Amino acid sequence: MSATMSRPFLKMNGLGNDFVVVETRSAPFTPTAEEVRAIADRASGVGCDQLIAIDAAPNADAFVRFWNADGEEVSACGNGTRCAGWLLMQSSGKDEVVIETEAGRLVARRAGERLVSVDMGEPRLAWEQIPLAKAHDTDALDVLLYDHADLMVPPGCVSMGNPHVVFFVPDIEQAPVAEAGPAVEKHPLFPEHVNVGFAQILGRDRIRLRVFERGAGLTKACGTGACAALVAAARRGLTDRSATLVLDGGELFIEWGADGRVIMTGPAAVDFQGELP
Repeated sequence: MSATMSRPFLKMNGLGNDFVVVETRSAPFTPTAEEVRAIADRASGVGCDQLIAIDAAPNADAFVRFWNADGEEVSACGNGTRCAGWLLMQSSGKDEVVIETEAGRLVARRAGERLVSVDMGEPRLAWEQIPLAKAHDTDALDVLLYDHADLMVPPGCVSMGNPHVVFFVPDIEQAPVAEAGPAVEKHPLFPEHVNVGFAQILGRDRIRLRVFERGAGLTKACGTGACAALVAAARRGLTDRSATLVLDGGELFIEWGADGRVIMTGPAAVDFQGELP
């Protein structure tokens, strides 16, 4: 494991969505999918939902890369971006940092004690931007993805740099999250697979959300999933354009501004440090 030998890491989490974060600005870091899976393994490795690398960037504070626990490199991770942003602000003393990702340029700002706001950019709503395998209405998808009474209301689709489908359910505790999540994740309609959200509308400004993440499974929190759920709900008129998202690990505040950009605010925490492998 030459890519990861004797390399320091920080274990961090955003609302229980946990990460192994590696500072790679001074030395290349090119882990194989097998190495990522070994690091993420909760029985024999460090254990995490995602692995994060913080690289140097010529025109930003850092370039941040993400891998899911299954070893696949992905473009975006909201909670992970918040954690990386907090680290970069701590090390630089700045109150705002610019982060480059495969999904685009993001800005993280201090929002309080261990609270970080991230400008996640504009949601992508066209079917080819999600992407879907063929043209469909992403506001209310007219495809049966999983046969269950609670999932009959057409879901919405949103990309926040990664693909999401959001089901609106009457009772989150009764929703078939563990069964439907993996089935919908790999439905042929989603050529890049999909993150699967289950949202219960609690009020115009409050949504209860659980997310089955592609490549990671059921997580305590998903930042891009929270953004996608708010956008999908607001498009349908189910909520206003800002709301508190109540996830298994805690709460995020999401605002879809008049300028079209989505701002996510929530906590970042450091759990411990160590060395790989």
